[in-house]
Amino acid sequence: MKFKQFTIFGLCLFFMTLLPVSGAYSQDLLPPQQAIQDASDKLKLRLQDQSFKNDFAKIASFVNEVIYPHTDFDKISALVLGKLWKEASADERERFKREFQTLLVRTYSRAFLEFKEWSVRFLPIDLEAGANKVIVKTEVLQPGIQPVGVNYRMFSSNTGQWKVYDIMIEGVSLVTNYRTTFTNEVQQKGSLAAVIDGLAKRNAEALSAKAAS
Repeated sequence: MKFKQFTIFGLCLFFMTLLPVSGAYSQDLLPPQQAIQDASDKLKLRLQDQSFKNDFAKIASFVNEVIYPHTDFDKISALVLGKLWKEASADERERFKREFQTLLVRTYSRAFLEFKEWSVRFLPIDLEAGANKVIVKTEVLQPGIQPVGVNYRMFSSNTGQWKVYDIMIEGVSLVTNYRTTFTNEVQQKGSLAAVIDGLAKRNAEALSAKAAS
């Protein structure tokens, strides 16, 4: 599967998993699972408002508001850039994190607009007492096709909140895929700054196009 196709597919599945889980599976969730469920409750209310789907700016703002407390964009950005993060200036790190977050939110928002019928279930996980990292395992279920495994690498922050820092679709990491893509882009364009500029331009153009439509 090509990177772009995988990324959109994977992020759409991430969005799906943030949506409501059937009552049979939403009871007695562990704290990291509950973090995902909490986001689903907020999104469920918005999905009931059909007029909301016609305003992409509101959708993007709302999706960002919902996923931000449950996602560590600093950690994700550092993992995505790898050694490039260590070599980057403070300004480059901040700019990359901001544009990368915008990219993710744009993709989540597109998934919001393309919402279709499916359900999600949480699978059993092992969470030892005092553990600060865990993989939350889920399956996305759709009529007529095989379940798709969507797993989340999560950690407990200093405030005790569980946050996502990587997503694996059928065992393949989105962080790893993004790292490969951005590393290749830096090699092609000659610098991280040039890659960030290109990402910022694509984000601005995409958001302008959506606003105009």
